[in-house]
Amino acid sequence: MTDSKASMQTSADIVLANPRGFCAGVDRAIIIVEQALEKFGAPIYVRNEVVHNKFVVDGLRAKGAIFVQHLDEIPAGSTVIFSAHGVSKAVRAEAEERGLIAYDATCPLVTKVHIEVAKMRDAGMEIIMIGHKGHPEVEGTMGQVEADHDEDDEVVSTGIYLVETPADVAQLKVKNPDKLSFVTQTTLSMDDAATVIEALKTKYPNIHAPKSEDICYATQNRQDAVKLMAKDCDLVIIVGSPNSSNSNRLWEVAQKQGVEAYMVDNVSYLQASWLVGKKKVGVSAGASAPEVLVKEVVSQLQHMGAKQVEELRGVIESVVFQLPKNLTAAESKKT
Repeated sequence: MTDSKASMQTSADIVLANPRGFCAGVDRAIIIVEQALEKFGAPIYVRNEVVHNKFVVDGLRAKGAIFVQHLDEIPAGSTVIFSAHGVSKAVRAEAEERGLIAYDATCPLVTKVHIEVAKMRDAGMEIIMIGHKGHPEVEGTMGQVEADHDEDDEVVSTGIYLVETPADVAQLKVKNPDKLSFVTQTTLSMDDAATVIEALKTKYPNIHAPKSEDICYATQNRQDAVKLMAKDCDLVIIVGSPNSSNSNRLWEVAQKQGVEAYMVDNVSYLQASWLVGKKKVGVSAGASAPEVLVKEVVSQLQHMGAKQVEELRGVIESVVFQLPKNLTAAESKKT
């Protein structure tokens, strides 16, 4: 809850990181759900949160989207949208078996990693994925690999391993160190990923890297912007939901700069006591957090006594991803 007792006890300036907030993949995912609702009417089912932001998900739910964890929660023949985080081959197969009409909101940069994984397996490689256990993107990417079975149909090798830290790398055992490759979750901390990659290359000198960086441009840009902003701030506030990987990474990046930092889902989480004695407050937002939430946070900070608002210059992002062809070509079913 907002702490009003400490209101008006600061004269801090506000600094806005740039870029911040929505990326092209998030924009695309939200538009896909909105267009499906417009063309086909409610309900539209979405497997997992289409993006990890409560404000966005609640808004789409109010328009008629129904978010589910499992496909068996969806009536046969219904329309389903796969979230921006991607899904496994098994999920796609299940959707087809149940006669669901599927539209894919997977971020194209996640799809790129899926394609890399398929090519690596076709080349006979085992794969190491650097990522966070339980995250939907990790589950979807690891689900691109089909396990190897013996004559009794018992799994003898998954062909893909998950690591999160250098300690995980130290404990890792693979079949053939000379036929090994790695990929990364797209929303990792660049610094943390670099540390794990260094550990992999030290342990497995012949490991194959992806042809291009897996951590997405938006993740890199937002982390760089927070690093730059934090240098001149004594408080950083990141707007983002607790289950958003990219938002959590921004919060961690700020903390690693030695700055007091907090992550807030919305303006109600702000506490004016954070501002006492502060001179500059930096504000940024994860790639799944809409700008309206940033504006509300800035407005509340000003209400608490913050003064001038400065927007830093930053990388201009012009990336736009095309919508799924089967959605744009689909005829409206609304009467």
